Amino acid sequence: MKIDIQSLHFDASQQLKEFANHKVSKLEHFFDGIISADVVLSLDKADNTENKVSKITLGVSGDVLVAEKQCKTFEEGIDLACDALRRQLQKYKEQK
Repeated sequence: MKIDIQSLHFDASQQLKEFANHKVSKLEHFFDGIISADVVLSLDKADNTENKVSKITLGVSGDVLVAEKQCKTFEEGIDLACDALRRQLQKYKEQK
């Protein structure tokens, strides 16, 4: 699986990129048909503390699965998005 990590409006640390890469690569345990994964980390311009948006898009044989979470930290957002994608992958796998 090819994983592409982008950070919008800020420079992501190497540690954050490695965390995202590690979490997203674990999704292959649930479904081996994942072709690619795009992780987009961005800062929302809202004044509240939950201004970090984590969006993960998975390309699976002919379909696209997406999860987007807005949290206080990118790590929490990536965690929640991966959990949502895990559930989506299990449903997708049952349909096939």
